[in-house]
Order: sequence, then C-alpha cells, then structure tokens
Amino acid sequence: MYRTFLPFLFLLSSISTQAERPNIILVFIDDMGWGDFSCFGNEHAKTPHIDRLAKEGLRFDQFYVNSPICSPSRVAISTGQYPQKWKITSYLSNRDHNKKRGMAQWLDPKAPMLARSLQKSGYATGHFGKWHMGGQRNVADAPEISEYGFDQSLTNFEGMGPKLLPLTLKPGQDPKKPGRLWADAYRLGKGARWVQRSKITEGFVDAAIPFIKKAKQENKPFYINLWPDDVHTPFWPPVEQWKDGSKRQLFLSVLEEMDRQLGKLFDHVRNNPDLADNTLILACSDNGPEKGAGVAGPFRGFKTHLYEGGIRSSLVAWAPKLMNKEVQGTINKKSIFSAIDLVPTLLEITKTPKHANFDGESLPDVLLGKS
Repeated sequence: MYRTFLPFLFLLSSISTQAERPNIILVFIDDMGWGDFSCFGNEHAKTPHIDRLAKEGLRFDQFYVNSPICSPSRVAISTGQYPQKWKITSYLSNRDHNKKRGMAQWLDPKAPMLARSLQKSGYATGHFGKWHMGGQRNVADAPEISEYGFDQSLTNFEGMGPKLLPLTLKPGQDPKKPGRLWADAYRLGKGARWVQRSKITEGFVDAAIPFIKKAKQENKPFYINLWPDDVHTPFWPPVEQWKDGSKRQLFLSVLEEMDRQLGKLFDHVRNNPDLADNTLILACSDNGPEKGAGVAGPFRGFKTHLYEGGIRSSLVAWAPKLMNKEVQGTINKKSIFSAIDLVPTLLEITKTPKHANFDGESLPDVLLGKS
C-alpha cells in the first residue's frame, strides 16, 4: 500500500508545484517610444488593449533598456547581462559589417538565456516574433533559435528557422500582385510563409495561442517571447488605414493595428480563469522611437541615442492575481528598473535555480507592486 501511495503523493506534489509557478509572456515591441502607448500620453493613437493591461496591472515610469538599438537590447533582456560581454554592441548586420565593427556574428548559445533556465526547470518555452540575435542578411550558419532554450519558434527575416515573411500592399494596388520584402531571407531556415506585412503580429499571436493550449494540456507552465517587428519601419498598415500616407500617420496606423492584434492574445489569457489567475504579461519596447515616427514623451532623443528618449521604455506589467490589489491601475514613479533586472527577477518569481552571475538585480517585489 505504501509503495503505491507514496509515488501518488509525489505526483500530486509535482503537479501542484508546476501549477503554482506563473506563466510569463514578454511582449517586446520594436522601435516604440516611451510616449507611444495612449496610457503613456499618446493623444494621436489609441492602444486600448495595452491600456487595459495598465488599468488592471502596473505601469512603470522609469524602466530602462540596456541599449538604444535592437540586437544588444534583445541580448540584455534575454540574458540579464550587458550585451558587450557577448560582443554584440550594435544591430547585427551582414557578415562583413559585423566583422568591421568587432562584433560577433550571433549570440553565443552558451549565454545564460532566461528561456533555457526555464526550459530546464519544466517550462514550455516559445519564441514568436523578431529575433535579431543571429541569422540575418548573409549570416546563414547561425544557430537555430531552439539552441537557445526554446521548444518552438516562429520568427521574421532576422532569425533562423520557421518564419513569416512580408507581403506588401498599397492603396490602389492589385491585391493579387502584392510586393515582397526581404525575399532573400527565405533561405534562412525551413518553413517560410508569406503573410501581409500588416498581419504579421497576428501571425505570431496565432502561433502562440495553440502553444499555450498545448502547454496547459501537458500541465506545464509556459514562457513566451512575443516580439513583434511592429512598429519598425517600413510601415505597412492595412490599406484602409493609410490615411494621408505620411510617415507619422503610417506609424500611428501600424501602432493601432498592432495593439488590436495583440489584444487577441491578451483576451485569450484574461478570459481563461486558469491562465488569468497565474500569468504575468510584460509589455515594453526594445529602444526609443525612430525620428519622425514615434515619440518619447517629454524626453530628449530617439532610437540610437543614449539620451532618455533612446533607452527609456514604457513597461506595463499585468498579473492581477499575483499583485497587491491596491497597486492595480497605478503608476510606479519611484522605482528605477532595468531590462537586465528582468532575468534574475523572473527566475526568482518562477522559483527557478540561477546558474549564472547576472549584471541585473532580482526585484520581484518591485515588479509585482509589493514594495
């Protein structure tokens, strides 16, 4: 009897432990300014789905990324270490350009990836969206995204493995004859599909939702990178949203469309009690806005600038059942929080062992509004 009962107790304990560990969704938007969400003051576009996350969660006024440009910012938020340690100090480009700048061709898979730590501790891990940490332009021998600790991935033209590539359509253009962008990326891994550029974020969301369902069926907590390549140039909103066709207007239309498409993912989590009670959603940007497109609110600088506008990012954290109720819908204007802090913080929140020395600090009480 005891031989039968003890394994049963161990199984129940294991199931309970996994259920208590929160799911994590990291939405890392491309080239969006501190002042571009309407909940951060944008009066020229509406982002109701992000705004609802902020109303039900917590907004951070002083969150900083660790580079004013794409690739190093992504390395920092993935590893909890300064990207200079991995010889990624600017955006990854073609092989010669990387070499001339003294940069690595891709992020070393030995880097202490948050995803790998979570994967080893029992999480289902998925990357859906832009990668840009190796496998772009003519760098076709970069490691697959799966080598960094992801069970499943779907990326864009700047990553290895299955990907969505953009079709383009202007007002008045024959929809049967769309344009194509970055067609040479077709060779970077298997499984490329062509999708209207205005719907690529939705394509990533449509891949993430079945992944979530599968993890739930397997009784696994999940970690997801949902990294749209919106709102990076070139801007291709749906044709009915082109309006005057100016750079600024096209950006605003892409921003609103991205918010709508992300809303499908947020609603899936919110409307499922098992997920809503135990999921942390984080939304922020990889760096400041492109000049003439997005805005950094009152702050000086844009993308590529080390001024506030280039590195200060609009962070929204949503986890109604994990946060103190009194902080929901409020703004944290006191805490200074950095992207490299997220890795050790999320490892602590998920009760995952730490196997590296991080440059960031673990600040779980700050992230969940408990301090």
